[in-house]
Amino acid sequence: MKKFFPVYVRVPLIFFIVFALMEFFIDSGDKPAFIKYPMVSLFLLLFLFILIAIEITLSAVNRVLYQLMTPEEKAKLEYENSLSLKESTWFKELMHKLTKTEPMSKEADLLMDHDYDGIKELDNNLPPWWVYLFYICIFFGVVYVIRYDVLGADDQEMELKKELAQAKIDVAEYMKTAPDLMDEKTVVLLTDAPSLAEGKTIFTTNCAACHRADAGGQIGPNLTDDRWILGGGIKNLFHTITNGGRDGKGMIAWKGTLKPKEIQKVASYILSLQGSNPKDPKAPEGEVWVDDAAPKSDAAANKPADSAEVKK
Repeated sequence: MKKFFPVYVRVPLIFFIVFALMEFFIDSGDKPAFIKYPMVSLFLLLFLFILIAIEITLSAVNRVLYQLMTPEEKAKLEYENSLSLKESTWFKELMHKLTKTEPMSKEADLLMDHDYDGIKELDNNLPPWWVYLFYICIFFGVVYVIRYDVLGADDQEMELKKELAQAKIDVAEYMKTAPDLMDEKTVVLLTDAPSLAEGKTIFTTNCAACHRADAGGQIGPNLTDDRWILGGGIKNLFHTITNGGRDGKGMIAWKGTLKPKEIQKVASYILSLQGSNPKDPKAPEGEVWVDDAAPKSDAAANKPADSAEVKK
C-alpha cells in the first residue's frame, strides 16, 4: 500500500473507511453513529491520531535514513523504487501531474540559501492540485457574488423561510382532509356526488335502524327538519356522531367504529337530506339551529330579532 499511496492519501483513506464501517455496522437510527456514540468516535479519533503520528514518524525516519545513505545506496534505492512504480504507471503519472514532485535525489538543487539551526527550506513549486483548487475557488466566488449579490437570488436563509411557509400551507391543506387527523374544528362539508353516495351507504348500514332509511326518525330523531338537539351544521354533527349524544339516552359514540373520513361523509349526507320531507316523519325535537357563520341577506339583517323589539 505504501508503494502506491503516499501518507497524505493513506491517512484520510483510513479515516473515511473506519467511519464508513462504523455507520454500516452500528444501527444508530436517524442520527449518524459518530454523534449518537461519542465515546466510540473519540476512541476512533484517538486511533487515527496514533496512525497519523506513526506515519509522520516513519516518514521522518525514512528521510533521515535516506540522508545517511551513501550515493551507491541512494542510487540502488531509486532504482528499486522506479521498478516498483513501473507496475503502476498510470498512478505514477497521475500523481506526478497532480503534485509535480521532484525526486529526493534532486533536493540539493532545490535548497534555498538561508539556513536556521541546520534547518533548510526547499524551493518547491505549488502542487498543481492546489493551484487548480485555488482557481476553482476564485471562479466559484465570482459566480456566487454575481448570483446572490448582483442578481438577487434567494440565499439559504430566504430559501428556508419560503420552505417553512410552504410547509405550513401544505400541513394546513393536509389537515383539512387527513382521515386520521380530522376533528370538528377542521371538518368541512362535502357536496360531491361520490362522497355523498358513500355517506348514504354508511348511513344505511349503521344509522337507518334508529333514524329510518329516509332519516325521518324512529328511535332516533328526525334528521330532515330544521331542529337539532345538539346543534346542526357539519361541525356539530361531526362532533355528535364521533362522541355520541346525550349521556344515558342518546346515540352511542361512533369514533371506535367509523373513521373520521367516514364520519365526515355520513354527516355531509345527512345534511344533504334537509327539507326532503319524508313520509310520516317523527315529531320535531330540539331547537331551530341557525349557522352564525353563514352570510345574511339585507332583509334578514334588518329584520327585528323578536316581537318585543317590534313593540319597542
